[in-house]
This record gives sequence, C-alpha cells and structure tokens, in this order.
Amino acid sequence: MEKHSEKKNAGLSVIQRFPEFMKGSGLKYAGSVFAVAVSVLANFLTPLLVAGAVDAITDALNGNGANAVNLPGFLAGWFNARGGAAYLARHIWIVAALLVAVSLIGGLFQYLRGKWSAEASETIAERMRTRLYAHLLDMDYDYHVKAQTGDLIQRCTTDVETVRRFLASQVIEIFRTVIMVALALWLMASIHVKLTLISLILIPPLFGLAFWFFHWVQKLFLEADEADGQLSAMLQESLTGVRVVRAFGRQRYESDRFTVCADAVHDKSVRISHVMAIYWSGSDMLSMAQTGLTLLFGILFAARGEITTGSVLTFVSYISMLIWPIRQLGRILQDLGKSMVAMRRVYEVLDARAETDTPGAGEAPLYADIEFRHVGFQYDSKHPVLDDVSFTARAGQTVAILGATGSGKSTMMNLLQRLYDAASGEILIGGRDIRTIEKKYLRSRVGYVLQEPFLYSRSIKDNLAITREGAGMDEIERVAEITHSDGFIAQFKEGYDTMVGERGVTLSGGQNQRISIARTLLRDNDILILDDSLSAVDTETDRAIREALKEGRSANGRVPTTFIISHRLTTLADADLILVLEDGRIAQQGRHEDLIRQEGLYQKVYRIQAALEDELNSEIA
Repeated sequence: MEKHSEKKNAGLSVIQRFPEFMKGSGLKYAGSVFAVAVSVLANFLTPLLVAGAVDAITDALNGNGANAVNLPGFLAGWFNARGGAAYLARHIWIVAALLVAVSLIGGLFQYLRGKWSAEASETIAERMRTRLYAHLLDMDYDYHVKAQTGDLIQRCTTDVETVRRFLASQVIEIFRTVIMVALALWLMASIHVKLTLISLILIPPLFGLAFWFFHWVQKLFLEADEADGQLSAMLQESLTGVRVVRAFGRQRYESDRFTVCADAVHDKSVRISHVMAIYWSGSDMLSMAQTGLTLLFGILFAARGEITTGSVLTFVSYISMLIWPIRQLGRILQDLGKSMVAMRRVYEVLDARAETDTPGAGEAPLYADIEFRHVGFQYDSKHPVLDDVSFTARAGQTVAILGATGSGKSTMMNLLQRLYDAASGEILIGGRDIRTIEKKYLRSRVGYVLQEPFLYSRSIKDNLAITREGAGMDEIERVAEITHSDGFIAQFKEGYDTMVGERGVTLSGGQNQRISIARTLLRDNDILILDDSLSAVDTETDRAIREALKEGRSANGRVPTTFIISHRLTTLADADLILVLEDGRIAQQGRHEDLIRQEGLYQKVYRIQAALEDELNSEIA
C-alpha cells in the first residue's frame, strides 16, 4: 500500500502536489490577487481620465463646449450635469486631483499586493525547508551514504529559494496579466472595435514566442541546475577535505576538477543566455511593431472622424500597458520553468523512502545478552560482507573484534544499531529479535564512538554535553577526567568554553577522539561501541578509559556491554571475548590467553607486535 502511494505521488505533476505546502497561505494569496485587480483598474483609469480631459479641452477650443465629456461611468454624468466639456475645461484641476487619488489608491494596493504575497511565499518556503530537513533526518542511513552532501544542501537552499522567488512575484504577475488583458480588451472594444482588432494582431505571435521559449528553456534549466549541484558537491567535498588536499599537494588536481565543473555551469548558463537573447530581441521587435500599427491606424481613424484624439492616446497607452505583461510572460514562463525544475528536485528528496520500523516494534530491556545467530549481510547482490556470523556476548562483557580492513567489523556494529538489517539470520538482545525493537529507542541506548569523530563548531563544553541535555558541569568534568581530556582543556585560555573549529580542526586527532569518547560516556548507555576510536590515543589513556568502563564509571554507574574494534592487542587483551574476523566470517573466538596459542591471524598479529615492542625496548635500553 505504501509503495503504491509513493508511485502515485511520484507520477503527479509538481503543480498538482504543490497545494500541500500552501495550506494557511491561500487567504493572503487571494488578498494579493484582489489588490492586483484594484491596482490594475487604477492604472487603466489614468489613460481614460487623461483622454477625457484632452477631448474636453479640444471641444472647448473648437467651440463645442456643450458636448458631453468622454469619461468613465458616473464621472461623465457628473460633469455633463454641470455643463459638459466646457465645465471640465474650466475645472481641469478636478481631473488632476482624480489622477492623484487614483495613483495613491493604485500605490496602496500595489504595496498590499507585495506585502501579502511576500508573507505567503516566505511561509511556504519555510514549510518546505522544514519538511525537507525533517525528511532528510528520517532517511535511511544508506541514502546518506550514497547521496552527495553538496547537492542536498543546494536542494534545501537554492532550489527552495527559486520556488520562493517565483511565488513572491511571478505567480501574482500571472493573475495581473490575465486581469490586464481582459480589462484592456473590454475597454478598447467599447471605444473602437476595428482598432482593437488591429491592436491585437501581433499578440498571438508574441504568446507563441513566449511558450516556445518556456518549452526550450525548461530543459536547459534542468541541465544547468544539475551542473550547479555537481559544482556545489565538488566544492563542499574539497573544502571538507582541504587538509588531505594540502597534505598530498593535490591543489592543482582539485583546481582542475573545479574548473571542469565550473566550465560545465558556464556553458549551460551561456546557452540559456543565448535563448533568452533570442526571446527578448524577438519580443521587443513584435512589441514595437504592434505599438506602431496601433498609432498609425489610430491616426488614420481620427483623421476620418471615427475616433477622437483622446481615444487614440488611450489606445496607445493601453497597448503599451498590455504588451509589457505579455512580453513579461516569457520571464514568467522562464521562472516557472526554473521553479518546476527546482520543485522536481525537492520532490525527489521528499519521495525518497524514509526509514521505517517493523510494524509493532517497541521498547525492550537492552542490558541483556546479545546473540548473533548465523547472521549474513551484503551491500549488493554480488559481494557478501558477513557470512554465517554467530557469537554470544553476555550483559556487561567486553567483546573485542580484530580483523583486516573490509572483513566486516564495522558492518557488524551497523547491524547491531539497525542502520542496516541483516539479510539472513538474526540478532537477539535478551532473546528478542532486534527487528522487533524500535530503532530510535535502540540507538538511544547504544553509545557509538566512530573511528573518525565528528565535532561541531561549538565550544568544548557544548560538544561534550551534546549527548545529554542538561548535563551539569561536574558531570562534564568527570568524563573529561576519565578520558584524560581535562589536561589539554586546562591549557586552553578559555578552558571548556574554547571554540572547536569545524569538524574539530583546531584539535589533534587524539584530542578529537578523547572528546568524542567523553561525550559518549556522559550518556546512559546499555551498549557501548568503540569503533577503532582508541587508535589515536596513547596506551596510558587507552588503559585508563577501559578501566573506567570496567569500574562502571559511565553515566549510569554500571558497566555497559562493550564492543571494541582495534588492531592494538594491548587494547584487546583484557576483553572477555575476542572475535577474529576473516573475509566476513568468525575465524577464531575466545580469550587472549587461548588465542595466542592457536594458529591463526591473532597469533600472527601478537607475534609481530611483541617483536616490535621488544625491538623498541632494546633500542630504549
């Protein structure tokens, strides 16, 4: 049922689906449309007032002061009752006052139009950003592994901003164009039908040019947006790994890569500019030609006496007012094309499957025995990562894992957190399949220290307290002391208030790992995973952290069931159970004393490290 719903949503037009973001903003958009209608009406009244005044003055000068004035509606009746053209000519200030009043009314409603449309579009953009971010946080771990961070950032920022700009201006411009065309046709036809038809003769080609432009430019915008996304992703990746770039002297290589991406964006943008140049030059030519035709035939009809001079001025004014929004239709369609491309990219993220739980999954005690029972897993159909893995870790035990790179150590821990689900077999905690345990609850009770710790660009104190809201300073100092972080923190001028650079660049690798371990110990953990996270700390700190864990000096005062991935045998030696992984299978398991007497990988590593240690000691001696 869920998959059917996803396919149905993906097949819907972005325009059909967009109203879900407009909830609560419809009234302001309706108000904006009303304000546009009033301002357009005010704009159209101005030429009528000017034309009426010109005709009245002309009649008065020609001795036809008794003629009726050519003004709209009630104004004509009011002036005619007081003497017609002669009265208007003597009281021309009344028309001037009316023009000022109409301009003020038009300006007021133009302001309201801008205010209401801006508020509505900002609300919609905020709703889109919030939903995008919330959805990204709920995505499967595998989605973020494969996605490009720079491209996702662009979808949440640039693409949403593109939609916001369109909603703030061009949506209302569409209504403005429709209202202007309808009102102009009605007013012009009421003055002179033949001249009206002549004045509209080049409008259909102008519409055709605008729609051709829309069809062509939409494809170009998609290509340009994707190229821009590639550029953002490449830039984000390079700046994130700038230390690696400089360490290996790869500045020229990365600069060349950036140039290729930048050239692609440049080429796509130039193509768009060429198409836009064709449209604007073509529409300018048609607009000028249409104004010229209207003026030419208007003068001919006025010479024949079929139309007044004021009416000719009215027609020219209306055509000028009418052609501009029709000509702007190309820009509206251009922005519509941009917005549709942006919306498709937004919906690609929103339509991606969010992480789901097994129906009926709930909470369960996690401080219990953990059993891997014939577990198998593969990231794709051809390369199995784990194969028939079976072992049992008792509650509170320390389990050490040794294996070559790619043997499946981290994958085992990912399965324990349900970042992925096992393809075969089962993982049990307290005899309960973890697929029946709610993911969010499971992860809230598992402390995971990564091999490459991530620190935020905040103070050391904030980085330490991030795992437990409301943690006191005494608790923060306690875990810092356990991890031997208090020593280097005290050396900073600001102490615990020292700001950590982005991704912890102002700290050394070992300091980063100590902070990362300390903040994990601050949390109440039933299970603790140290994924090669002791590799950058010295052996003394390594031993102190492990002793603290054994003594129950974590947040809840008890020893969590601990998994340690390491290649340092001094770290593994004190474990209650050691697992040796080879090619995704458990080749050996047992205690240190047993494994060093067995033929296998553990014994080889032990002999190599023992020989290196003896050689180092002899050199020191």
